[in-house]
Amino acid sequence: MIDFSATCPIPISQYPHVLLAHGGGGKLMHNLIQKMFSPAFGNTNSHDSATFHLGNAQLAFTTDSYVVQPLFFPGGSIAELAVYGTVNDLAMSGARPLFLSVGFILEEGLPMETLWQVVQTMQQAAEKAGVQIVTGDTKVVDRGKGDGIFINTAGVGLIEHSLNIHPTSVRTGDVLVVSGDIGRHGIAIMATREGLAFETTIESDSAPVAEPVLNLIQAGIEVHCLRDLTRGGLASTLIEIAEASQTQIHLDENAVPVREDVQGACEILGLDPLYVANEGRFAAFIQESDAEKALAVLHAHPVCENAALIGRVIENTPGRVTLKSKIGATRIIDMLSGEQLPRIC
Repeated sequence: MIDFSATCPIPISQYPHVLLAHGGGGKLMHNLIQKMFSPAFGNTNSHDSATFHLGNAQLAFTTDSYVVQPLFFPGGSIAELAVYGTVNDLAMSGARPLFLSVGFILEEGLPMETLWQVVQTMQQAAEKAGVQIVTGDTKVVDRGKGDGIFINTAGVGLIEHSLNIHPTSVRTGDVLVVSGDIGRHGIAIMATREGLAFETTIESDSAPVAEPVLNLIQAGIEVHCLRDLTRGGLASTLIEIAEASQTQIHLDENAVPVREDVQGACEILGLDPLYVANEGRFAAFIQESDAEKALAVLHAHPVCENAALIGRVIENTPGRVTLKSKIGATRIIDMLSGEQLPRIC
C-alpha cells in the first residue's frame, strides 16, 4: 500500500503557481526530477533518453510533450518541435532514431484546417528526420482547457556503438563543443508571442541533429557526453552535467556563438542568451585531441555550420560552471529559480 502520508520531498507550498507557470529548465524542475520523480519511480537516469538491452540489441527510448504557443512561429511549429525534439533526445544517446508515437490532446473547437496543417507538417518533419510515425492516440478536452493542441511523442532508436555517452562519462581534460549559435528558438517564440518587431525576423533553430551526431561517432571520435540545449538553454544543461559528473566546466564567453540580432534582442528584453532555449543545438564533450576533427565533421552539416569549441572541463570545484566574460572576469553560472521564457516547446 502506498503511504500518502509521507512528507512531500519538495515543499510545493513555497512556490505558489510556479509548477504550473514554468514547464522546466529551472531549479524547481531540476529538484522535482532529482527529489521526487527519480526516487518514486526508482530511476536515476539523468540523460535525454533511457537506454536498455533487448536481446542482442541496445535501444534508446524517450518521451516528451509539447505545449508551445503560438502553434506556428518563424522557423517552425509545434509539429516540427514534436518530431525533432524526440529525435534529438534519442540522438543524445548516440542512437539512430527509428520510430515515433504521437498523442494529440485537442481542444474542442480547434479548426480542422489547423489540425490538418499540424499533421501534414509532422509527416514532412518525420521524413526529413528519417523516422516513421507508427502509432498514436487522440483525446479531446473541453473548450478553453487545451490551448488549441498539445502533443506528446515517444521515440525508439537503435544504438550501434559501444560508447558510454552519459553525463557521468565527462572527465577532466575534455573539451566542450556547441553545435551552433544559441538562443534563436526562444527569441523567435518571444517575438512572435508578444508581437515584437526587430530589423530582421529571427527564426527558430528547430532542426533534427541525429545525422551530425551519428557522423561524429562514425568518424571514430570518442564522444563522452551529448546533451541538447532545450529548456533552460546552454547554462542549465551544463550545470546539470557538471553536477552529474562532479567536474567543473569553464566557458569562454567570446567563443560562444550568438548571432548579433539575437544578442540585441536579448539585451532589449533583459534576457541572457546562455539561458534561452534552443531546438536544434547540442553540446558535445569529447577528448581534446578530437576537437579539430569533430569541428570538421560538424561544419559539413548546414545545421552545425557555426559549431564552435567554447570551453573545457577543468580540475577545480566539482559541480560548478564558470564563465570567462568578454572583459576577462570570471563568474559563476547559476541555475535559474524558474524559466526565462515559459511555454517555448
